[in-house]
Amino acid sequence: MSVRAGIVVTGTEVLTGRVTDQNGPWVAGRLLDLGVDVAHITICGDRPADLIGQLRFLADDGVDLIVTTGGLGPTADDLTVAAVADFCRRPLHLDADLEAHIADIIDRWMKLRNADADTAPLRAGIRKQAMVPDGAAPIPPTGTAPGVAVPAAGPLPAIVVLPGPPRELRAMWPNALTAAPIAAAVAGRVQHRQEIIRAYGLSEADLAETLRTAEQTMSGFDDLEITTCLRHGELEMVTRFPDHAAATYTALAASVTDHHRKHIFSTDGSTIDDQLVAALAGRTVATAESCTGGMVAARLTDRAGSSAYLVGGVVAYANETKIGQLDVPAALIDEHGAVSEEVAAAMADGAVRRLGADIAVSTTGVAGPGGGSDAKPVGTVCFGVAVAGCPTITVRRFLPGDRANVRMLSTVAAMHLLVGVLTD
Repeated sequence: MSVRAGIVVTGTEVLTGRVTDQNGPWVAGRLLDLGVDVAHITICGDRPADLIGQLRFLADDGVDLIVTTGGLGPTADDLTVAAVADFCRRPLHLDADLEAHIADIIDRWMKLRNADADTAPLRAGIRKQAMVPDGAAPIPPTGTAPGVAVPAAGPLPAIVVLPGPPRELRAMWPNALTAAPIAAAVAGRVQHRQEIIRAYGLSEADLAETLRTAEQTMSGFDDLEITTCLRHGELEMVTRFPDHAAATYTALAASVTDHHRKHIFSTDGSTIDDQLVAALAGRTVATAESCTGGMVAARLTDRAGSSAYLVGGVVAYANETKIGQLDVPAALIDEHGAVSEEVAAAMADGAVRRLGADIAVSTTGVAGPGGGSDAKPVGTVCFGVAVAGCPTITVRRFLPGDRANVRMLSTVAAMHLLVGVLTD
């Protein structure tokens, strides 16, 4: 068995949902990349007894490493280091070098603000952050709070205490891994490969049936750790396996691709965004959006360097904007309605012409919760893809869920339509 780890995310603001946990999943991903199995991610508030309870739970479960995040600041509710020291029965001591290092950071910050760094509260906060459990190794701060690496001892696993702000935690991560107690804890890990297959329009039930058949007929299947996740209309199959199971995975990937060829769009881990950028290959794209309200354009600009291919977009929510900005004939809207393939085609054509793009995608639909009819119920969305010099393609889809889900699924559908047209 490989090295196992548990993660404890601390902070009442995270526990109550005021702040979304960004640290737990990020740390889990980095540990998995290292070949460390993540057994648990737990969240607890800023009460020392609750944190100690989580540490005890993970230690009793036999993990080799515990990662905690948060609770390293100078304030009264930042008690992680003290709680960890209590749990490990290691007295705290003042690390004078660390205290001087933190004081230097604070002094520079306060000078930038023209404020006094030599105040009693600041000195007390600095001293608090410089307290380290006996036998533990401090990790230099990337903000003001240092981390702490506590070695394993007897039945207790190694513990690494990291800051809560995601930027600080991620900057500290490389030094945390090289701290002697943590390097020793993960030394026995088993390296795994990870491969991702992505599908669009494939149900979880159909993929599960394919995997059940493979499990019954394929030797070595137990060496594959497979997880599936339906997210934003795409079904993702992530497989982790040791090197000796590479041939088994290759056979499984071939079987999945053969059974679901029309739905599989990626076997190398690439996303639809990656594929769209590659498919554009020097061409430019524009958007004409009604129900998605600019979400497609936002998706296209998520990537650095998007100015190389996105020329712009028009959010044409009102019919008057469709007519005035995209040259959609008013008669076309009167005859077919704003939510129609005919209007979607005219919107895409107008975007190519008005914005001077090589290709354009349009969306117009009924996102809800109102506005639907028997002919066009909520979730009806029409798309157009226009390529300069080619016939415009249109598609009508019926997308499930509430308003947010319909708009999100419409955005994903637009990306897939663009790739389909460009690679056909």
